[in-house]
Amino acid sequence: MIFFLQDAHNQVGIVQSGGIVPLLSLLDSKGGPLQHNSAFALYGLAENEDNVVDLIKTGGVQKLLEGDFIAQALSHLLYLMRTAAKAVQKRVALALAHLCAPNDRKTIFVDNNGIAVFYFNCHHSFLFLHIDYRLELLLGLLESKSFKQQKDGSEALYKLATKGTSLSSVDAAPVSPTAQVYLGEQYVNNPTLSDVTFLVEGKRFYAHRICLLASSDAFRAMFDGGYRERDAKDVEIPNIRWDVFVLMMRYIYTGSVTVEIDHAQELLRAADQYLLEGLKRLCEYAIAQDISVEDVMLMYELAEAFNATTLRETCLLFILEQFERISTKPWCGRLIQRVIPDLRNFFVSALVKCCDSNVSSPLWPLD
Repeated sequence: MIFFLQDAHNQVGIVQSGGIVPLLSLLDSKGGPLQHNSAFALYGLAENEDNVVDLIKTGGVQKLLEGDFIAQALSHLLYLMRTAAKAVQKRVALALAHLCAPNDRKTIFVDNNGIAVFYFNCHHSFLFLHIDYRLELLLGLLESKSFKQQKDGSEALYKLATKGTSLSSVDAAPVSPTAQVYLGEQYVNNPTLSDVTFLVEGKRFYAHRICLLASSDAFRAMFDGGYRERDAKDVEIPNIRWDVFVLMMRYIYTGSVTVEIDHAQELLRAADQYLLEGLKRLCEYAIAQDISVEDVMLMYELAEAFNATTLRETCLLFILEQFERISTKPWCGRLIQRVIPDLRNFFVSALVKCCDSNVSSPLWPLD
Protein backbone atom coordinates (compact mmCIF):
# COMPACT_ATOMS: atom_id res chain seq x y z
CA MET A 1 0.00 0.00 0.00
CA ILE A 2 2.84 2.41 0.85
CA PHE A 3 4.59 1.94 -2.50
CA PHE A 4 1.25 2.26 -4.30
CA LEU A 5 0.67 5.64 -2.66
CA GLN A 6 4.05 6.98 -3.69
CA ASP A 7 2.72 7.39 -7.22
CA ALA A 8 1.19 10.85 -7.70
CA HIS A 9 -1.54 9.58 -10.05
CA ASN A 10 -2.61 6.94 -7.53
CA GLN A 11 -2.72 9.60 -4.80
CA VAL A 12 -5.06 11.79 -6.85
CA GLY A 13 -7.39 8.87 -7.48
CA ILE A 14 -7.55 7.91 -3.81
CA VAL A 15 -8.20 11.47 -2.62
CA GLN A 16 -10.82 12.22 -5.27
CA SER A 17 -12.65 8.98 -4.54
CA GLY A 18 -12.83 9.74 -0.81
CA GLY A 19 -10.14 7.27 0.19
CA ILE A 20 -8.74 9.38 3.03
CA VAL A 21 -11.65 8.57 5.37
CA PRO A 22 -11.25 4.75 5.09
CA LEU A 23 -7.52 5.14 5.74
CA LEU A 24 -8.32 7.14 8.85
CA SER A 25 -10.69 4.44 10.05
CA LEU A 26 -7.90 1.88 9.76
CA LEU A 27 -5.96 3.83 12.38
CA ASP A 28 -8.46 2.49 14.92
CA SER A 29 -7.72 -1.09 13.92
CA LYS A 30 -6.44 -3.41 16.65
CA GLY A 31 -3.82 -4.79 14.29
CA GLY A 32 -0.53 -2.98 14.80
CA PRO A 33 0.87 -3.45 11.27
CA LEU A 34 -2.40 -2.31 9.72
CA GLN A 35 -2.42 0.81 11.89
CA HIS A 36 1.12 1.78 11.03
CA ASN A 37 0.71 1.03 7.32
CA SER A 38 -2.36 3.27 7.14
CA ALA A 39 -0.51 5.97 9.08
CA PHE A 40 2.45 5.93 6.72
CA ALA A 41 0.06 5.86 3.78
CA LEU A 42 -1.51 9.06 5.07
CA TYR A 43 1.97 10.54 5.50
CA GLY A 44 2.61 9.67 1.86
CA LEU A 45 -0.51 11.55 0.82
CA ALA A 46 0.62 14.53 2.91
CA GLU A 47 3.84 14.80 0.93
CA ASN A 48 1.80 16.01 -2.04
CA GLU A 49 0.81 19.63 -1.41
CA ASP A 50 -2.45 19.12 -3.32
CA ASN A 51 -3.58 16.66 -0.66
CA VAL A 52 -2.78 18.71 2.46
CA VAL A 53 -6.03 20.67 2.43
CA ASP A 54 -8.09 17.48 2.11
CA LEU A 55 -6.16 15.88 4.98
CA ILE A 56 -6.86 18.87 7.18
CA LYS A 57 -10.55 19.06 6.22
CA THR A 58 -11.13 15.37 6.94
CA GLY A 59 -9.38 15.58 10.30
CA GLY A 60 -6.39 13.58 9.10
CA VAL A 61 -3.79 15.72 10.84
CA GLN A 62 -5.76 15.73 14.10
CA LYS A 63 -6.19 11.96 13.93
CA LEU A 64 -2.49 11.40 13.42
CA LEU A 65 -1.72 13.70 16.35
CA GLU A 66 -3.73 11.43 18.67
CA GLY A 67 -2.63 8.33 20.53
CA ASP A 68 0.46 6.39 19.51
CA PHE A 69 0.96 8.34 16.31
CA ILE A 70 1.69 11.76 17.83
CA ALA A 71 5.49 11.45 17.71
CA GLN A 72 5.44 10.03 14.17
CA ALA A 73 2.93 12.62 12.95
CA LEU A 74 4.72 15.55 14.49
CA SER A 75 8.08 14.39 13.20
CA HIS A 76 6.70 13.91 9.71
CA LEU A 77 4.94 17.28 9.64
CA LEU A 78 8.08 19.03 10.84
CA TYR A 79 9.99 17.23 8.11
CA LEU A 80 7.53 18.61 5.56
CA MET A 81 8.05 22.07 7.00
CA ARG A 82 11.76 21.82 6.24
CA THR A 83 11.68 20.15 2.85
CA ALA A 84 8.35 20.76 1.12
CA ALA A 85 7.42 23.58 -1.20
CA LYS A 86 6.64 26.92 0.42
CA ALA A 87 2.90 26.48 -0.14
CA VAL A 88 2.96 23.17 1.75
CA GLN A 89 5.04 24.68 4.55
CA LYS A 90 2.44 27.41 5.04
CA ARG A 91 -0.44 24.94 5.10
CA VAL A 92 1.27 22.69 7.61
CA ALA A 93 2.19 25.67 9.80
CA LEU A 94 -1.45 26.76 9.80
CA ALA A 95 -2.62 23.27 10.70
CA LEU A 96 -0.11 22.87 13.52
CA ALA A 97 -0.98 26.25 15.02
CA HIS A 98 -4.60 25.12 15.29
CA LEU A 99 -4.06 21.48 16.25
CA CYS A 100 -0.91 21.24 18.33
CA ALA A 101 -1.15 20.62 22.05
CA PRO A 102 -0.06 23.54 24.28
CA ASN A 103 3.01 21.64 25.44
CA ASP A 104 4.08 21.06 21.83
CA ARG A 105 4.38 24.75 20.98
CA LYS A 106 8.05 24.73 22.00
CA THR A 107 8.83 21.71 19.85
CA ILE A 108 7.05 23.13 16.83
CA PHE A 109 7.77 26.85 16.93
CA VAL A 110 11.13 27.10 18.74
CA ASP A 111 14.25 25.23 17.71
CA ASN A 112 17.95 25.76 16.99
CA ASN A 113 17.69 26.38 13.27
CA GLY A 114 15.60 29.50 13.06
CA ILE A 115 16.03 33.24 13.33
CA ALA A 116 18.46 34.38 16.00
CA VAL A 117 17.12 36.90 18.51
CA PHE A 118 18.16 38.21 21.90
CA TYR A 119 15.65 38.04 24.73
CA PHE A 120 16.06 39.50 28.22
CA ASN A 121 14.37 36.96 30.44
CA CYS A 122 12.79 37.13 33.88
CA HIS A 123 16.09 36.10 35.48
CA HIS A 124 17.69 39.31 34.15
CA SER A 125 20.02 37.52 31.78
CA PHE A 126 20.20 37.51 28.01
CA LEU A 127 19.13 34.37 26.20
CA PHE A 128 20.29 33.67 22.69
CA LEU A 129 17.15 32.14 21.20
CA HIS A 130 16.29 30.86 17.75
CA ILE A 131 12.71 31.46 16.69
CA ASP A 132 11.80 28.92 14.06
CA TYR A 133 11.03 29.92 10.50
CA ARG A 134 7.64 28.26 11.06
CA LEU A 135 6.61 31.26 13.15
CA GLU A 136 7.92 33.52 10.40
CA LEU A 137 5.70 31.65 7.94
CA LEU A 138 2.65 32.58 10.00
CA LEU A 139 3.75 36.20 10.43
CA GLY A 140 4.50 36.40 6.72
CA LEU A 141 0.91 35.48 5.90
CA LEU A 142 -0.26 38.71 7.57
CA GLU A 143 1.74 40.67 5.00
CA SER A 144 0.40 38.70 2.06
CA LYS A 145 -1.56 40.45 -0.69
CA SER A 146 -4.13 37.66 -0.46
CA PHE A 147 -6.92 38.41 2.01
CA LYS A 148 -7.49 34.69 2.56
CA GLN A 149 -3.86 34.14 3.54
CA GLN A 150 -3.98 37.15 5.86
CA LYS A 151 -7.13 35.83 7.50
CA ASP A 152 -5.71 32.31 7.81
CA GLY A 153 -2.51 33.69 9.35
CA SER A 154 -4.33 35.87 11.88
CA GLU A 155 -6.57 33.00 12.96
CA ALA A 156 -3.61 30.63 13.36
CA LEU A 157 -1.56 33.12 15.38
CA TYR A 158 -4.53 33.90 17.63
CA LYS A 159 -5.10 30.20 18.22
CA LEU A 160 -1.41 29.67 18.97
CA ALA A 161 -1.35 32.53 21.48
CA THR A 162 -4.52 31.59 23.35
CA LYS A 163 -4.12 27.82 23.38
CA GLY A 164 -4.48 26.33 26.86
CA THR A 165 -6.40 27.06 30.04
CA SER A 166 -7.46 30.69 30.40
CA LEU A 167 -6.96 32.71 33.57
CA SER A 168 -9.57 34.78 35.38
CA SER A 169 -9.86 38.54 34.95
CA VAL A 170 -8.39 39.06 38.42
CA ASP A 171 -5.04 37.89 37.09
CA ALA A 172 -4.97 40.76 34.62
CA ALA A 173 -4.14 43.27 37.36
CA PRO A 174 -1.97 41.57 40.01
CA VAL A 175 -0.95 43.33 43.16
CA SER A 176 2.50 44.83 43.42
CA PRO A 177 5.16 42.32 44.53
CA THR A 178 6.57 45.01 46.83
CA ALA A 179 4.97 44.98 50.28
CA GLN A 180 3.49 48.39 51.07
CA VAL A 181 1.60 49.95 53.98
CA TYR A 182 -1.24 52.31 53.12
CA LEU A 183 -2.56 55.13 55.32
CA GLY A 184 -6.13 54.30 54.40
CA GLU A 185 -9.22 55.96 52.94
CA GLN A 186 -9.76 58.18 55.99
CA TYR A 187 -6.64 60.19 55.18
CA VAL A 188 -7.48 60.91 51.52
CA ASN A 189 -7.58 64.72 51.22
CA ASN A 190 -7.57 65.01 55.01
CA PRO A 191 -5.82 68.07 56.54
CA THR A 192 -5.06 66.11 59.72
CA LEU A 193 -1.26 65.84 59.98
CA SER A 194 -1.00 66.99 56.35
CA ASP A 195 2.42 68.43 55.53
CA VAL A 196 2.00 69.22 51.84
CA THR A 197 -0.83 70.61 49.73
CA PHE A 198 -1.37 70.07 46.03
CA LEU A 199 -3.06 72.78 43.97
CA VAL A 200 -5.13 71.25 41.18
CA GLU A 201 -7.49 73.33 39.04
CA GLY A 202 -7.66 75.92 41.84
CA LYS A 203 -8.56 73.34 44.49
CA ARG A 204 -6.48 72.17 47.44
CA PHE A 205 -5.66 68.53 48.08
CA TYR A 206 -4.17 67.80 51.51
CA ALA A 207 -1.52 65.10 51.44
CA HIS A 208 1.15 63.42 53.59
CA ARG A 209 4.76 63.20 52.45
CA ILE A 210 5.41 59.85 54.13
CA CYS A 211 2.61 58.25 52.11
CA LEU A 212 3.84 59.80 48.87
CA LEU A 213 7.46 58.79 49.49
CA ALA A 214 6.39 55.19 49.93
CA SER A 215 4.30 55.14 46.76
CA SER A 216 6.75 55.69 43.89
CA ASP A 217 10.20 56.79 42.78
CA ALA A 218 8.67 59.89 41.20
CA PHE A 219 7.42 61.23 44.54
CA ARG A 220 10.63 60.15 46.27
CA ALA A 221 12.59 62.25 43.80
CA MET A 222 10.18 65.13 44.23
CA PHE A 223 10.27 65.29 48.03
CA ASP A 224 13.60 63.66 48.89
CA GLY A 225 15.76 64.98 46.06
CA GLY A 226 17.02 68.32 44.91
CA TYR A 227 13.76 69.62 43.44
CA ARG A 228 12.04 72.78 44.63
CA GLU A 229 9.02 70.78 45.84
CA ARG A 230 11.17 69.29 48.61
CA ASP A 231 10.56 72.19 50.99
CA ALA A 232 7.41 73.62 49.41
CA LYS A 233 4.15 73.63 51.32
CA ASP A 234 2.06 74.07 48.17
CA VAL A 235 2.78 72.14 44.98
CA GLU A 236 0.94 73.05 41.80
CA ILE A 237 -0.14 70.23 39.46
CA PRO A 238 -0.86 71.86 36.07
CA ASN A 239 -1.50 68.92 33.75
CA ILE A 240 -3.99 66.65 35.57
CA ARG A 241 -7.70 67.27 36.08
CA TRP A 242 -9.00 67.37 39.66
CA ASP A 243 -11.15 64.24 39.53
CA VAL A 244 -8.33 62.25 37.90
CA PHE A 245 -5.83 63.48 40.50
CA VAL A 246 -8.19 62.45 43.34
CA LEU A 247 -8.45 58.95 41.87
CA MET A 248 -4.67 58.70 41.65
CA MET A 249 -4.25 59.82 45.26
CA ARG A 250 -6.94 57.41 46.42
CA TYR A 251 -4.92 54.59 44.89
CA ILE A 252 -1.76 55.85 46.63
CA TYR A 253 -3.54 55.96 50.01
CA THR A 254 -5.49 52.70 49.74
CA GLY A 255 -3.79 50.51 47.13
CA SER A 256 -6.98 50.17 45.11
CA VAL A 257 -9.38 52.27 43.07
CA THR A 258 -12.29 51.72 40.73
CA VAL A 259 -11.20 52.76 37.24
CA GLU A 260 -14.13 53.83 35.09
CA ILE A 261 -13.61 53.90 31.35
CA ASP A 262 -14.35 57.66 31.22
CA HIS A 263 -11.23 58.36 33.28
CA ALA A 264 -9.05 55.41 32.31
CA GLN A 265 -6.92 57.07 29.63
CA GLU A 266 -6.17 60.21 31.64
CA LEU A 267 -5.49 58.11 34.72
CA LEU A 268 -3.11 55.94 32.69
CA ARG A 269 -1.16 59.07 31.70
CA ALA A 270 -0.99 60.20 35.33
CA ALA A 271 0.07 56.76 36.54
CA ASP A 272 2.83 56.64 33.94
CA GLN A 273 3.99 60.15 34.87
CA TYR A 274 4.24 59.30 38.57
CA LEU A 275 5.54 55.73 38.04
CA LEU A 276 2.59 53.97 39.67
CA GLU A 277 2.85 50.58 37.95
CA GLY A 278 -0.02 48.96 39.84
CA LEU A 279 -2.37 51.78 38.87
CA LYS A 280 -1.14 51.54 35.28
CA ARG A 281 -2.13 47.89 35.16
CA LEU A 282 -5.61 48.69 36.47
CA CYS A 283 -6.02 51.39 33.83
CA GLU A 284 -4.72 49.13 31.07
CA TYR A 285 -7.16 46.43 32.06
CA ALA A 286 -10.11 48.87 32.10
CA ILE A 287 -9.19 50.23 28.65
CA ALA A 288 -8.65 46.73 27.28
CA GLN A 289 -12.24 45.79 28.10
CA ASP A 290 -13.49 48.61 25.87
CA ILE A 291 -11.33 48.15 22.74
CA SER A 292 -13.31 48.18 19.50
CA VAL A 293 -12.57 47.78 15.81
CA GLU A 294 -13.00 51.52 15.38
CA ASP A 295 -10.45 52.57 18.00
CA VAL A 296 -7.96 49.68 18.21
CA MET A 297 -5.33 51.66 16.29
CA LEU A 298 -5.70 54.60 18.70
CA MET A 299 -5.48 52.26 21.71
CA TYR A 300 -2.37 50.66 20.25
CA GLU A 301 -0.80 54.12 19.84
CA LEU A 302 -1.82 54.96 23.43
CA ALA A 303 -0.12 51.79 24.67
CA GLU A 304 3.06 52.67 22.77
CA ALA A 305 3.08 56.24 24.08
CA PHE A 306 2.94 55.19 27.73
CA ASN A 307 4.80 51.87 27.53
CA ALA A 308 1.63 50.05 28.53
CA THR A 309 2.73 46.48 27.82
CA THR A 310 -0.47 44.77 28.90
CA LEU A 311 -2.63 47.07 26.79
CA ARG A 312 -0.32 46.74 23.79
CA GLU A 313 -0.46 42.95 23.92
CA THR A 314 -4.24 43.06 24.30
CA CYS A 315 -4.41 45.19 21.16
CA LEU A 316 -2.23 42.69 19.30
CA LEU A 317 -4.50 39.79 20.23
CA PHE A 318 -7.60 41.85 19.38
CA ILE A 319 -6.16 42.62 15.94
CA LEU A 320 -5.55 38.93 15.29
CA GLU A 321 -8.97 37.89 16.56
CA GLN A 322 -10.91 40.61 14.73
CA PHE A 323 -8.77 40.77 11.59
CA GLU A 324 -11.65 40.16 9.20
CA ARG A 325 -13.53 43.21 10.49
CA ILE A 326 -10.41 45.35 10.81
CA SER A 327 -9.42 44.50 7.24
CA THR A 328 -12.29 46.67 5.95
CA LYS A 329 -10.73 49.80 7.42
CA PRO A 330 -8.57 51.99 5.15
CA TRP A 331 -5.79 52.08 7.76
CA CYS A 332 -5.58 48.29 8.18
CA GLY A 333 -2.48 47.90 5.99
CA ARG A 334 -0.54 50.54 7.93
CA LEU A 335 -1.58 48.98 11.22
CA ILE A 336 -0.43 45.49 10.22
CA GLN A 337 2.96 46.81 9.12
CA ARG A 338 3.35 48.53 12.48
CA VAL A 339 2.37 45.56 14.63
CA ILE A 340 4.43 42.84 12.91
CA PRO A 341 7.61 43.61 14.96
CA ASP A 342 5.59 43.72 18.18
CA LEU A 343 3.87 40.45 17.29
CA ARG A 344 7.25 38.84 16.72
CA ASN A 345 8.53 40.15 20.07
CA PHE A 346 5.35 39.02 21.80
CA PHE A 347 5.68 35.46 20.54
CA VAL A 348 9.41 35.45 21.33
CA SER A 349 8.86 36.40 24.97
CA ALA A 350 5.74 34.26 25.34
CA LEU A 351 7.36 31.15 23.89
CA VAL A 352 10.40 31.64 26.12
CA LYS A 353 8.16 31.87 29.18
CA CYS A 354 6.31 28.80 27.98
CA CYS A 355 9.62 26.94 27.70
CA ASP A 356 10.83 28.15 31.11
CA SER A 357 7.63 27.26 32.95
CA ASN A 358 6.91 24.08 30.96
CA VAL A 359 3.22 24.42 31.69
CA SER A 360 0.17 24.03 29.50
CA SER A 361 -1.06 27.60 29.50
CA PRO A 362 -2.01 30.27 26.97
CA LEU A 363 0.56 32.80 25.86
CA TRP A 364 -2.07 35.38 26.78
CA PRO A 365 -4.88 35.01 29.37
CA LEU A 366 -8.48 35.31 28.16
CA ASP A 367 -11.62 36.09 30.11
